[in-house]
Amino acid sequence: MPRVAYSEEDRERIRTELVAAGLELMAKQGIQHTTVEQVYKRVGISRTFFYSFFSTKEDLIVETLYLQQPKIIKYVQTLMADPALSWRDAVKQFLHACCYGEKNGIAVLTIEEQQLIFKRLSKGSYQEFRQKQLRLFREILENFGIKADTARIHLFTNLSLTAMVVRRAIPSTLPLFVPEAADETVDFQLNAIVDTLEKWKTRPIP
Repeated sequence: MPRVAYSEEDRERIRTELVAAGLELMAKQGIQHTTVEQVYKRVGISRTFFYSFFSTKEDLIVETLYLQQPKIIKYVQTLMADPALSWRDAVKQFLHACCYGEKNGIAVLTIEEQQLIFKRLSKGSYQEFRQKQLRLFREILENFGIKADTARIHLFTNLSLTAMVVRRAIPSTLPLFVPEAADETVDFQLNAIVDTLEKWKTRPIP
């Protein structure tokens, strides 16, 4: 006989499992290729019950991105503590892993996914996302050993996300870009970003 009632503790556990399953699938096969059905079947619940937790797939995606943030910081810390890596190599390896997220267990939004998600976010949810995004990129810079004000954080955010979305957008979303030079383009962008970060590391905030 199917279960008809869940305690608040049960519901919280199931919600946590859904977010964790969503992140695992999205990081492995991409956000676009991850379906709601895959997520709720992995957790062992029905489609109807899934939608009692999340109104849309986009709501789930935002929660997976929040869950991913401390994992990203831990990865940065691991790289920076690796004695086999120079500071520059550690920073570039982190950025490279983010650009090729599906190969490294990191979920990265495409341009289309960003547009779809943020059309559906409420004003309050959007502001919450921005605050958490600002905190994430500040913590990344701090773990790089860089003192950062808001202007630096904003620029680093844009530079990093540009490299990530361009890599994922060639050639489907950006058909006039040359796909044969996609990896070289990303490498050039990452070197330029690391050059900037290296200058920030040795210069005080203006």
